[in-house]
Amino acid sequence: MKQKIALHKAVIAVVGLGYVGLPLAVAFARKGFKVLGIDVAENRITKLQAKKSYITDIPSADVAAVVDKGRFEASTDFALLKSADVVIICVPTPIKKRYTPDVSYMVGACESIARHIRKGALVVLESTTYPGTTEELIQPILEKGGLKAGKDFNLAFSPERIDPGNKQFKVTDIPKVVGGLTPKCTALTVALYGKIIKHIHPVSSPRAAEMTKLLENTFRIVNIGWINEAAMMCHRLGINIWEVVDAAKTKPFGFMPFYPGLGVGGHCIPEDPLYLYWKARKYGFSSKFIKLSADLNHQMPNYAIGRVETLLKSKGKSLAKAKVLVVGVTYKKDVRDLRKSPPLRLLALLQDQCKVDYHDPMVPYLDITDLKMDSAALTPAGVKKYDIVIIAVDHTDVDYAMIARHAKMVFDVKNVYSQKPQKNIHVL
Repeated sequence: MKQKIALHKAVIAVVGLGYVGLPLAVAFARKGFKVLGIDVAENRITKLQAKKSYITDIPSADVAAVVDKGRFEASTDFALLKSADVVIICVPTPIKKRYTPDVSYMVGACESIARHIRKGALVVLESTTYPGTTEELIQPILEKGGLKAGKDFNLAFSPERIDPGNKQFKVTDIPKVVGGLTPKCTALTVALYGKIIKHIHPVSSPRAAEMTKLLENTFRIVNIGWINEAAMMCHRLGINIWEVVDAAKTKPFGFMPFYPGLGVGGHCIPEDPLYLYWKARKYGFSSKFIKLSADLNHQMPNYAIGRVETLLKSKGKSLAKAKVLVVGVTYKKDVRDLRKSPPLRLLALLQDQCKVDYHDPMVPYLDITDLKMDSAALTPAGVKKYDIVIIAVDHTDVDYAMIARHAKMVFDVKNVYSQKPQKNIHVL
């Protein structure tokens, strides 16, 4: 196996071709490895077979290049794993109600892998999950076929660190943490990822690697929760939180700036810390920081609506009779990603209370459970018809200067007008 990896002759299978799996598969294929992409979503496979990408960070030209060279093959057929030397698992790990992890995607993938895994293979789990998953859940399932982990096949955990839309740090630029079941498992995994990533950091076990990912994301959710609470506090005290953050970040040590907003979005920050919260409770430990931060961030759309309602009342207008425009529905700037997006929760809540539209240059329409609407055109005449415009996301391709000139009132969640404050603009 080590020699196959060194000579780029190892066949690599990536199970789950989403925001994590597809960039990883393309990265290995571009380095000369034969890569098999496995996904149960037929629409994804159809697009990849047509050499088209559905992931923002991966241009279709990159997919076409590795397909044309015979280095990448996409399929729904797990039987292809019989020819794989390496299997990397990148399936979703969502949260159910009551903060309980949904491991069904991992279980389903591993049951299929167990039927086809070959002796001597290396299996790496990248899906973010609670500490102990690799050894307590994944290992027993993979061993059902008769092979023993650490002896007949190699097993490791290496957390994904993908940041969708980040042009500075792509999958091959981000250091990789690796924790194998045995020293040999770790060494093989280090050798594998070392072919596409410069900095590899091995840790003592899969549990340590699993905890590393959760520590990173819990750091984020706790600090975002604190800055959101600070924003609410500063509003009560008559202080501009954005000015305070700008001042605090001039300190060259001991401070890292976080910014308030409608909450947290994407897959990692809203859900990953809750895996740790759930697992810790199994050991009789309740993490007050995680629970408090998650709850506080979840309530930010409600808080924003309360602020909007107060602003409307100051103009003699009730929310029920108001027309509201929400600008931006993705969870982050310039990324076409709606996963757990806080502006969607804001839209759904407003939809039950007033007339609301949205504009987002990256999302021409919404067709999800609670929201079915088209993006409204952003014109001077169109902006004037709304009683208030809520700036929820600061996309580059939005004319915020025009909005400021023509809107009756603006509630600026992202502080896009910080340099040119106006009387009709109010910040979070």
